[in-house]
Amino acid sequence: MNDKTNSSAQDDPPARLKKIGNLRMVFERAAKYPKAIIFAMLSLFVAAMATLAIPAGFKTIIDKGFMAGNGDIAPYFQGLLGVVAVLAVATAFRFYFVSWLGERVVADIRLAVQRNLLSLAPGFFEENRPSEIASRMTSDTAVIEQVVGTTVSVALRNIVIGIGGIIYLFTLAPALTAGLLLAIPVIILPIVFIGRKLTNVSRSSQDRVADVGAMVAETLGAMKIVQAFGQEEREHERFGGAVEATFDTAKRRIRLRAAMTAIVIGLIFTGIVMLMWRGAIGVADGSISGGTIAAFVLTGGLVAGAFGALTEVYGDLLRGAGAAGRLAELLSEKPGIAAPENPIALPEPSRGQIAFDNVTFCYPARPETQALANFSLTVSPGETVAVVGPSGAGKSTLFQLAQRFYDPQGGSVRIDGVALPSADPAEIRHRMALVPQETVLFAASARDNLRYGNWEATDEEIWEAARVANAEKFLRALPEGLDSFMGESGTRLSGGQRQRIAIARALLRNTPILLLDEATSALDAESEKLVQDALEHLMQDRTTIVIAHRLATVRSADRIIVMDEGRIVEQGDHDSLITKNGLYARLAELQFSSAESGRSKMLS
Repeated sequence: MNDKTNSSAQDDPPARLKKIGNLRMVFERAAKYPKAIIFAMLSLFVAAMATLAIPAGFKTIIDKGFMAGNGDIAPYFQGLLGVVAVLAVATAFRFYFVSWLGERVVADIRLAVQRNLLSLAPGFFEENRPSEIASRMTSDTAVIEQVVGTTVSVALRNIVIGIGGIIYLFTLAPALTAGLLLAIPVIILPIVFIGRKLTNVSRSSQDRVADVGAMVAETLGAMKIVQAFGQEEREHERFGGAVEATFDTAKRRIRLRAAMTAIVIGLIFTGIVMLMWRGAIGVADGSISGGTIAAFVLTGGLVAGAFGALTEVYGDLLRGAGAAGRLAELLSEKPGIAAPENPIALPEPSRGQIAFDNVTFCYPARPETQALANFSLTVSPGETVAVVGPSGAGKSTLFQLAQRFYDPQGGSVRIDGVALPSADPAEIRHRMALVPQETVLFAASARDNLRYGNWEATDEEIWEAARVANAEKFLRALPEGLDSFMGESGTRLSGGQRQRIAIARALLRNTPILLLDEATSALDAESEKLVQDALEHLMQDRTTIVIAHRLATVRSADRIIVMDEGRIVEQGDHDSLITKNGLYARLAELQFSSAESGRSKMLS
């Protein structure tokens, strides 16, 4: 899915797409609903047979009614109306069952893709854009729905009509039908030749659509930045370029399909006209009846139309194959972080010890840069350790490894003595509560965002956590209280309010290990004091790692770890580190002098 993979796919499309074979994944899921398939096939077969019965009905009317001079033709027309009624009912049933099957298969694919995505490590989403993945879940599944709910049904119906029509034509006029069959190989050749080119263009077209979707999601998600920097026109031009690229690719696909359709339809109907000419001569010399030639013309038209429709169906199948291939990539992606076959259970009750032993780690997206280099740190049960250092020192990486979102390239990380790769990641994360620096809220109610840390929490427990996190006042002031909608990413709240929601969510988690990534960064001075008091109460008897940029928030920590370039360069308490006059002292001097300067300006 990444750029490298996409490049290789374009260089060798058959290896990735396997052409129509990509639809196997779709048909395997459809096969789980045999009743719907059986009813759809029966309805399709009845409808096709009823369609072919119409020319036979006209033959009977002409030969036994008009040509025989029989004045009572009502029974023949009544029979023909009966055939039409059967055709209408069978078509309705076919439409219902194939449409139901298409929607059901798409729903199953979406569920399967989503479940697999939830099992993948965060590194996967660093290398693959979530917005593009979202496009695959929407636009590509819509193509699949069309294939299963319409295209396949149309293809099968036309195949049945085509084969049944040819059989009926042989019963009418074998010589004329033999001539018609000679034209079929000539028709198939352009389908195969142009279809190969159409395969690549179809895939490219879906990729361009995904690019448009990704760009829309990115721009709308950063609308405040776009408008703040006055980049509306540039974003419009950038989007216009993506749309035009999509349109240009679609034009190539349309041209190929139009050329294929024109060639095939032209060949088919040229053959039909020539055969009808020969049939007309037969009627003139009396070797063929009028009803027979009428039935032959109608059936020949149905057969020609069926094969002509198959050319368009083939193009749709190719688009479906491209979409199925893209979704199959997501389904086949294996989690880089997964539970072993026989995971080791973490000790009960949990002690809350975290140990980093000679850890070396590089992020997959930056393999040339070491985020941690031979890093060793043991956090004892119940200890509060603050981690400070300049940006890029590797502080947040500790949280990523502790939660086993990544595995280190060297060394080991252990929880209560158990190496993380030996344990179930879900059990590891169940023992931790996280307050991230950038608060993540969902487009849901306040209640659902709060109880994300503990879905079984009662309203009383939610309000208690909100009170401790200094969030109760603004939550009670919301129009619908806990049922109030938070907006996309919590846009209806201020930054400080979102941060307090995240703290309350961690409180409800009630775990032996706390991970606080600058948990008070978005709070004003008054709220920061209240929340800091609540966090200090919460941290009692719990193992806590605090990442802090504002050193005033970590003075009370049991131990302060100073990191730089992925290594520990200093450690101790606040006073001892100030005395050492090292990196910590320089950071403290910069921050505290800046704070004093700011207060002086405010007083002046």
